[in-house]
Amino acid sequence: MARALKIAGAVAASLVAIVIVLLVTGVPSRFVTSLVQDRIERDTGYRIAINGTTGIELWPSPGFTLHHVTFDRPANAATDAQLAVGEVRATLALASLLSGTLRISELAIDHPTLRAPLLRERTGGGVPSGPDRSEETAEDDTAFPIGRVTVSNGAIVFFDPQTGWEDRIDDVNTSVTLGADRRINITGDARPGGRSLTFAIAAIPPAGPLGRRNIPTELTLEVSGAPTRQLTARAEVRINRQTLLINGLSGSLDDGKFNGWASVDLASKPLVKVDLDFQKLDLSAAPGEPSAPRSGTQSWSNTPIDVGGLNYVDAQGTISAAELTIGRARFAPAQIEAAIARGVLKASVPNLGVYDGRANGSLSIDASSNNPSYALKAEVTGVRALPLLSSLADFDNIDGRMRATADVRGAGASLRAIMSSLAGTASIDVRDGAIRNLNIAKMIRALTSGTLSGWQERPDQTTDLSQLSATATIAKGQATTNDLFLTGPLVRMTGAGSLDLGAKMLALRVEPKLVLSTEGQGGRADPIGLGIPVAVQGSWSQPRIYPDVAGILDDPGAAYAKLREWGQGLFGRSGIGNSDSSVPHIGETLDTLIRQGLGAGANPAPAEPPATGKPSEGPPRREAPSPDKPPPIDGIIKQLLGR
Repeated sequence: MARALKIAGAVAASLVAIVIVLLVTGVPSRFVTSLVQDRIERDTGYRIAINGTTGIELWPSPGFTLHHVTFDRPANAATDAQLAVGEVRATLALASLLSGTLRISELAIDHPTLRAPLLRERTGGGVPSGPDRSEETAEDDTAFPIGRVTVSNGAIVFFDPQTGWEDRIDDVNTSVTLGADRRINITGDARPGGRSLTFAIAAIPPAGPLGRRNIPTELTLEVSGAPTRQLTARAEVRINRQTLLINGLSGSLDDGKFNGWASVDLASKPLVKVDLDFQKLDLSAAPGEPSAPRSGTQSWSNTPIDVGGLNYVDAQGTISAAELTIGRARFAPAQIEAAIARGVLKASVPNLGVYDGRANGSLSIDASSNNPSYALKAEVTGVRALPLLSSLADFDNIDGRMRATADVRGAGASLRAIMSSLAGTASIDVRDGAIRNLNIAKMIRALTSGTLSGWQERPDQTTDLSQLSATATIAKGQATTNDLFLTGPLVRMTGAGSLDLGAKMLALRVEPKLVLSTEGQGGRADPIGLGIPVAVQGSWSQPRIYPDVAGILDDPGAAYAKLREWGQGLFGRSGIGNSDSSVPHIGETLDTLIRQGLGAGANPAPAEPPATGKPSEGPPRREAPSPDKPPPIDGIIKQLLGR
């Protein structure tokens, strides 16, 4: 700040002096232009090129106008900043001309474009080659030679001289008022990234040199259309060579108060250090913004993710919060430790409080190449699954105590590319909960008569859950599991298969079984299996679910008839039995009932003859159901399954 004020003051003083000479002597404007250029280059080390006309005004106030002005170093390098201005208008204070104090009452800058280079590496170690004049002890109470500066229709272009990458802030409008009491007020607005930004800065520099002196400063910043809407802060700012030291920092981010400190080293590539403690840090979406769609119903976005800004700033910081909100998820307490160096962000979250449980994790983003890479390690323990998954992913089907781990990495310029390239391992284990909106036992019963399309979700359905677990190995966006396991009071299921994380497709092969006892996992009864595996294939949101029999999707009727011909039915012979061999096996009974329900009883067998003492001529046959009564399978299975 001190360096900028000194340069601006030298430029203004030079302009005023040259104009006074012009007004008094009537020297031609071309000669004045040459004088202005020489004087400013001598006093500041920068060169002004006035490529347009120069105008002089005497009424109603004396002043001058410069058109098409550029401002840069004489030996301009690719890494130097450049300023081009469409028009500069200066109004001189008549009283200052009469008194010889050389003061501009207002300096108007229209259509300026500042091109600011962004450096990828820090140079020079941040140590200046010469003494810092801001630390001189001599007092200087000379008033700043400009009363007010206005900037209209401006633009700031940030560019990488190595790669040609550019980003810009448009519609910059600023007003800087310099009071006689040394108070500096800066207000303005701009449009970074299509958002509306307004800002206000108030500072009171002390008299004399600014080195090692505290400058009381206040800042207000408001952004529309962003998760965070308003920032207010107060601090004591000290200038130490080319470093801003921000001590006693306090304020609020929206309605969350904070305090801490920060520093910014501007010697070359900016180095930011920060330590902030928030009472409440809210990073949720702005009001009125649509919530994210359910993760399984829409493909991953191809919108580019721009993390290139990590290349142009180095940082070290710790941010803690008694309560952290991200989207609809709440964490308490939270602490984030992060560092940025050479385009690589490394952040860690130790001992994060998450819905009655704990989480630890780390995230790395490498933006140093054209194809950014990401790495995530995370572990959650004892967390309530429903509020966490619902708030972060809008997934509200799993409830219970969850333990999960992830160690994954990916690369790409969009979310779809990242998910399609994931590699690593992951695991999940949910205990003592429920699968909401699904009745898996009912789905298994439905598979005895036809295939299913979709998860058959209903808000009034629930499957009690004792355990749901799986581990997965991930490569090129394909997650493979061989130990899918689900158990509950009425259902058992094991399985294996793969999930295409990029395309949101799955291909699983599961072995579901029904439990005919409500004793749960400790029960003595064995579950009754379907006898054949079940395939679950298709999109995450609407998969096809069917017995894994060849041709069943092409001709379901023929496939089910073939199953009945095999004599196994869809429940096989794995049901619980009785030690009394005279009692029909319950698996066989279910098989008979199911075949009757599917039409196997269309040609009933003759009833078993009464006992006569003579040898039977064939195996005994059971009495066929009455054609006047509906097949009893539905009622019996519902009774067995408690539905």
